[in-house]
Amino acid sequence: MIQRYQTVLFDLDGTLTDPREGITRSIQYALAKLGIDEPDLTKLEHFIGPPLLQAFMQFYGFDEAKAWEAVNFYRERFKVTGLYENRVFEGVMPLLEALNGQGRQLYVATSKPWVFAREIARHFDFAKHFKVIYGSELDGTRTNKVELIAHLMREQGLDPATTLMIGDRKHDLIGARSNGLDSAAVGYGFGSFEELNAEAPTWHFETLAELHQAFMGHR
Repeated sequence: MIQRYQTVLFDLDGTLTDPREGITRSIQYALAKLGIDEPDLTKLEHFIGPPLLQAFMQFYGFDEAKAWEAVNFYRERFKVTGLYENRVFEGVMPLLEALNGQGRQLYVATSKPWVFAREIARHFDFAKHFKVIYGSELDGTRTNKVELIAHLMREQGLDPATTLMIGDRKHDLIGARSNGLDSAAVGYGFGSFEELNAEAPTWHFETLAELHQAFMGHR
């Protein structure tokens, strides 16, 4: 039963919030700075979730130095504008309130820099539901979900047997499995059913309502 997890780790982008506009517009801005014109924002949605440095290298063939240039241009726009071009998924607030009400400990585990993640959580008023919001460092340390979750578990002294990771991309599920955690994949974010299914998550919920109902014991 999903109710047995005392601690729940949430991914941020695509799990708690829909950051589509802010991220894709900031990627578009970074590419333009490097002389690449990409008018179609939907073509940039695959940047949502994975670590940005690796994504620029993978999707545009940049070497590491050029990818860092792109990341820095991205942050120029993201930290002042893109952060706020975001919305909390409908149903997230009631879910967080219910989980807190059940006495569970909640954490955010995102590959986004923690300085941005904490500002998003403050601005959209869900920081209060989380014990700590964990993210990467601006220099790229712990953008890998495996390392990030290991760091969080160690710092907080958590028991993998009673901790669940919830996310919408394969990185979340791989990070959980590598650290001995069960995982719940959510289908309303940015990972396809195929991508998520391939990682054999412990649970798979297509909607936020299904996830919420499971924690309430209706499944």
